[in-house]
Amino acid sequence: MAFREAHVGLNPRAMEMDSGEKRLNELGYKQELRREMSLFKTFAITFSTMALFIGTPLYGSSLLYAGPASMIWGYVVVTFFTWFVGFAMAEICSSFPTTGSLYFWAAHLAGPRWGPFASWCCVWLETIGLVSGIGTTAYSGAQGLQIIILLSTGTNKGGGYLATRSVFLSMYIILTLIWAVLNSFALQVIAFLNIISVWWQVIGGFVIIVALPMIASPTQSASYVFTHFETSPETTGIHSKPYAVIMSVLLSQFCLYGYDTAAHLTEETKGADRTGPMAILCSIGIISAFGWAYILALTFSIQDPAYLYDPNNETAGALVPAQIIYDAFYGRYHNGTGAVIFLCIIWGTYFFAGLSVTASAARVVYALSRDGGVPFSKVWRKIHPKQKVPINAVWLCTAISIIIGLPILKSNVVYTAVISVGTIGWVGSYAVPIFARLVMDEKDFKPGPFYLGRASKPICLMAFLYISYTCSVFLLPTLYPLQWDTFNYAPIAIAVLLTLIMLWWVLNARKWFKGPVRNIEFQNGAI
Repeated sequence: MAFREAHVGLNPRAMEMDSGEKRLNELGYKQELRREMSLFKTFAITFSTMALFIGTPLYGSSLLYAGPASMIWGYVVVTFFTWFVGFAMAEICSSFPTTGSLYFWAAHLAGPRWGPFASWCCVWLETIGLVSGIGTTAYSGAQGLQIIILLSTGTNKGGGYLATRSVFLSMYIILTLIWAVLNSFALQVIAFLNIISVWWQVIGGFVIIVALPMIASPTQSASYVFTHFETSPETTGIHSKPYAVIMSVLLSQFCLYGYDTAAHLTEETKGADRTGPMAILCSIGIISAFGWAYILALTFSIQDPAYLYDPNNETAGALVPAQIIYDAFYGRYHNGTGAVIFLCIIWGTYFFAGLSVTASAARVVYALSRDGGVPFSKVWRKIHPKQKVPINAVWLCTAISIIIGLPILKSNVVYTAVISVGTIGWVGSYAVPIFARLVMDEKDFKPGPFYLGRASKPICLMAFLYISYTCSVFLLPTLYPLQWDTFNYAPIAIAVLLTLIMLWWVLNARKWFKGPVRNIEFQNGAI
């Protein structure tokens, strides 16, 4: 696998054209978005979408299911298989550097017969995943604010303020609106903020990873962290050890996706046929390393495992990592100021991640609208004349994510369902183009500068199998016995959404939807 040079006959005008723009023209699209993103800026937005601390809310449940060992080593296993998906997507991204990314890839790789159906399935899965991703990130951000306010006002034990459901929902909505407003400006604004995000996460992450175990006294032994296995059937209702292990690994599977963001930005990135794949792979490498170190730092710093889940503790048992950090600071300094500072660092990653996910979701909706794939496409594909961003698509995604969050007022299982739906939709959309690449004739594939060669087929096979497994486990119940307030509603939500999408296809869309629609003709290097 390597980056290779492409040899193509060019006329003088084409020689001046950016390689990504040239490939975009060959694929049948004219350049409409402003192409000014560098590799680092594209990497910054992708890195922010994946977010170093994004799995913080799931840490407590993962630890509870099967203890630290399965969580720690499960992260390593998930990272291993994530590389297969990353390499497969990097190769396809290099060949098809378009904003529609997965949707466009699926259409072209599946061929003229199956292309429309493949792209239809892919784009709707991706849209479901990304819009749900905005909701997931907003929920995490609201929960982080809830705990920061609680600890800042006296803790749960000292009469601190724990936000009510209505206040929690208000914080959720405000976050989504802020992200929408910022995404209404030129992409350079988001790119600048995400450059800050990279340094925020790298420096902040390094500080937390190094300092937390040093502050905690005492720390857990290496034996506890790497070898201790303990299920909690009295709390989770799960008596099967293999089942418990599967549940404990959900944290890692949730953390390690989102790297397709680089592909969504390729029409706005210089040399996207090279920078897109590089941004995908760099993001996976850095996030997986830092993410594992963060989980290790938290686990070594645990003071009393049982106390973490006590509803009467300082954080009301609402966010286990927050309690770990608080215990470490309080045990050494007898106050929780340092814990609040660390939690603000973690909260910052949610904010930056929400910005990036909103940007990605809007660009998928824009790409689909450009090809007439959604009702009122002319409205959603509108580009702001000055900022050159799909502004209506931004606000559509925001409105839907707010609607998704409304059940917070009544239900405790909203977060589980939204995480599951978001992961299944987002990761499931990866499977469509990867499967199409797997089964297509190699001679029909026009590789870009990043090409896997003979390794492509086995890598795509491993990637497809891993994605299928991931989507399956996010449909499983997370708590037993099954009751209204413990049930994972993701299977019902996914079934309803897919049924509607398939019915729309069979009854109507198959008659007119042809997948990506060319808007220019490009022959022999001339437009």
